[in-house]
Amino acid sequence: MSQPVITHYLEMHSSAELQAKANGDPDFSVTECQIKQYPVNQFLYRFVGAAWQWTDKLVWTDDQWRAYAEAENLRTWIAYKLGSPAGYYELRWEGDRQVELAYFGLAERFIGQGHGGYLLSHAIQSAWDWGAQRVWVHTCSQDHPHALGNYQARGFKIYRVETEEKGQAES
Repeated sequence: MSQPVITHYLEMHSSAELQAKANGDPDFSVTECQIKQYPVNQFLYRFVGAAWQWTDKLVWTDDQWRAYAEAENLRTWIAYKLGSPAGYYELRWEGDRQVELAYFGLAERFIGQGHGGYLLSHAIQSAWDWGAQRVWVHTCSQDHPHALGNYQARGFKIYRVETEEKGQAES
């Protein structure tokens, strides 16, 4: 019998709730992609998401990717370690000053080096700097085992939990 997929929805309502983690590695940096190019988002989605069964966008056409990644309400940041892409995150503005942390992750080679807490702190602070009044994210039991703990350690609070049979949930 397959294991159910448990999805946790988390939120923050104030920048004061952020429990930021500092960047302890001078060779690790984060830069916003100010020139939108959908192939960059497509690459990052596959590069980071392959280890976590991110599959919902694998069937997208170039037109679907362009509409998503080059939309005015989406911003993308890439993390680098010594010039190599190490991870990324996307923020999506949703109206009523709500910002979703739509995608977030590190490439497999960079997991376990202490970068996740800093990258998540950077993402949350970027959402607040964008003018959010609420920042939210979801993670599921197919993500990294420490993902939920990292979100909670940065100050996110769970507001909903859903359980679905494997094969029905989307990442």
